[in-house]
Amino acid sequence: MLQQKLVVTLCLIVLVIALRAQGPEKGWKNLFDGKSFTGWKKLAGNADYKIENGAIVGVTVASSPNTFLVTEEEYGDFIAEMEIKLEDSSINSGVQFKSKFDPAGREGKGLVYGYQFELDPSSRKWTGGIYDEARRGWLYPLTLNPKAQNAFKQGVYNKIRIESIGNTIKTWVNGTLTGYLVDTLSEEGFIGLQVHSVGKPEQVGKKMYWKNIRIKVANLKATPIPKEVSVVNLIPNSLTKYEIKNGWKLLFDGSSMKGWRSANRDSFPEKGWEIKDGAMNVLPFNGGESTNGGDIVTQEQFSAFDLTFEFKYVAGANSGLKYFVTLAENNKGSAIGLEYQVLDDKLHPDAKAGRDGNRTLASLYDLITAKKQERFLKPVGQWNQGRIVVYPNNHVEHFLNGIKVLEYERGSQAFRDLVAISKYKVWPNFGEAPKGRILLQDHGGAVGFRSIKIKTLK
Repeated sequence: MLQQKLVVTLCLIVLVIALRAQGPEKGWKNLFDGKSFTGWKKLAGNADYKIENGAIVGVTVASSPNTFLVTEEEYGDFIAEMEIKLEDSSINSGVQFKSKFDPAGREGKGLVYGYQFELDPSSRKWTGGIYDEARRGWLYPLTLNPKAQNAFKQGVYNKIRIESIGNTIKTWVNGTLTGYLVDTLSEEGFIGLQVHSVGKPEQVGKKMYWKNIRIKVANLKATPIPKEVSVVNLIPNSLTKYEIKNGWKLLFDGSSMKGWRSANRDSFPEKGWEIKDGAMNVLPFNGGESTNGGDIVTQEQFSAFDLTFEFKYVAGANSGLKYFVTLAENNKGSAIGLEYQVLDDKLHPDAKAGRDGNRTLASLYDLITAKKQERFLKPVGQWNQGRIVVYPNNHVEHFLNGIKVLEYERGSQAFRDLVAISKYKVWPNFGEAPKGRILLQDHGGAVGFRSIKIKTLK
């Protein structure tokens, strides 16, 4: 009996030693040892970094651009975790990943660019969103995932997680999925801790904390995610397995006009449209409404839905995406329907027509003005992302580049009052059909559409 106890005890000792040798969890590597900056370097700004009680502490300073403490090593596919805390809700921070440094950037002062896990304690509540620092701006704002906006807790340590596996990036805050991005722009880069620049004297000297920073680069397994999470898929004309499983389908395959027809006849227009570089393009023709190829519509009709699309235009162009188009009006110009306006606000005169800007980009044309900030727009010639959500209860929302810009109740008295003072007042029950087609408008300007996808809502 004594020999058996000794054997068991020796086995337990060996097991404990083996577990200690491989660390708390096999495959993880600590990026910060809790006492030194070994493996890290500071870039691009003058903010202070120090170590207190096993944590890296970033401190804001006056007259400095964004500052980054970055890993000397770069990483491709990985899963990273850490704990973070922000001292004050007036400061902003972030965690860079798959990022790079351009020493010639900012006129030779150096520039960090790449993906960023946003740390935003303000009333906006975008912590866990995905930003593209010094490159494309917001990729996944939390207006796309409002259920996750309260995951971050101010003044205490929060556990964050970043999974970057293949072309898919997912982010978590305290166990809540906050962002889901599919993109191929960056394959590898460093991890970085950002101290954001500050513009007010009272923001100087504010602290942010990072601790228990670790990474795993081998034997990676993606975490299962819940249903009904918005995906920002930047691979043109594609659907992820997750999107397909959750009911999404493409309305444009990137190579054919399948599923589309002229708004005026059963066939597709013989001129005025072309497919090039994976986009469905309106060819320019004198700037008139439906004077060349004319509008095109889907063969299928839709009721409640979530519709996303990308669009770009040349300077001064005008177009639109319409929904609940019935074709019953037999209008000689563009077919009648609710319109998500696509327009160069700066150069096209229609932006100054209508009432209070209700003919500007992303507005519900001639009815409701899109409330948007210019900093969230992509320049002329670059792809913007549009989104229209029509819920089964007829609540409707317009988004532009992930930001909600307007909402209304289709068929409500407030909606009908707006119709009564618009160009649509001559059409009985305008915009209230139980179902209709999706329309892309030919308004004579060069405009491209791609990544048009839809999900039926029930």
